[in-house]
Amino acid sequence: MDERLFYSESQVTKPARLNCPYCRVVDDYPLRWLVRTKKDRLPGGADERDRAKFAKAQSYMVLLDDKAQCKQPRCRRPFDISGIKTTAFL
Repeated sequence: MDERLFYSESQVTKPARLNCPYCRVVDDYPLRWLVRTKKDRLPGGADERDRAKFAKAQSYMVLLDDKAQCKQPRCRRPFDISGIKTTAFL
């Protein structure tokens, strides 16, 4: 059984305080996260291995964005997002 059947997925936008490496301006940027919430019950047709995997499964978030564009009107350069974990457990 595929592990994606254990979760319900949704996208959420959360702000993060980032520093542009080019102009050094600190600002809040909206970052997109994929939230995978563990379902209440195991889907039908599961065997013992699937039950063990489902018991260990946890809800978590995965960062979807890997770049942000500077908000400073003079800069506007895209930069890599660093210093933020890409996966977070709920």
